[in-house]
Amino acid sequence: MPLIELKGESAGYRGQTVLSNLDFSIEAGERIALVGESGAGKTTFLRLIYERSGANAALVPQEFGLVQALTVFHNVYMGQLHCRSIWRNLHNLLRPRRDDVAEVEKVVEKLRLGDKIFAGVGELSGGQQQRTAVGRALYHPGDLLVADEPVSSVDEHQAQEILETINGEKNTVVIAMHDRALAIQFSDRLIGIKSGEIALDVSAAGMKPSDLDSLYQVGSS
Repeated sequence: MPLIELKGESAGYRGQTVLSNLDFSIEAGERIALVGESGAGKTTFLRLIYERSGANAALVPQEFGLVQALTVFHNVYMGQLHCRSIWRNLHNLLRPRRDDVAEVEKVVEKLRLGDKIFAGVGELSGGQQQRTAVGRALYHPGDLLVADEPVSSVDEHQAQEILETINGEKNTVVIAMHDRALAIQFSDRLIGIKSGEIALDVSAAGMKPSDLDSLYQVGSS
């Protein structure tokens, strides 16, 4: 059985339809990249997948969704906040437990944030904040990771590292990507969104960035 299956459905927000005639399914183990122009509906598509997936999905929103007044540890720990007791969560807010710190440390070290684990998120650069948001999703116990431009604030080398880590840690991945080359490199399936509909759904194998030109206006990157 597919993790998610939609047939002829629509999606939007504030009563406005953004996507229509959605026919697709997602199988466990797939690495899917969403591509298309800004405003095409990729974020709405991701939101729909996330909402239909329930507790099995971890999310990296485009705006990060971090608590600026708390540390990297606390923000990453939030990935398991929903499956821990209230007492344990309160304890970690005031005095982090050694075992939980050790768990979170393993995650942030993979994202090169080990030396920032107790730094306030508000003190971090944009790229470090984005890596913190990715860390929170990786710490989430769900098998599915849904991410909206998760490497937009880092350089190309860091982007490669982050995407490799995501694919290595999560069984199923659905990511909206602006960089076409990275989308092709780190996915096995490409879904292209144009004019509020799925205009492309193909294997990433053998694809080139120029093969996606039809999803963009002439001259756009």
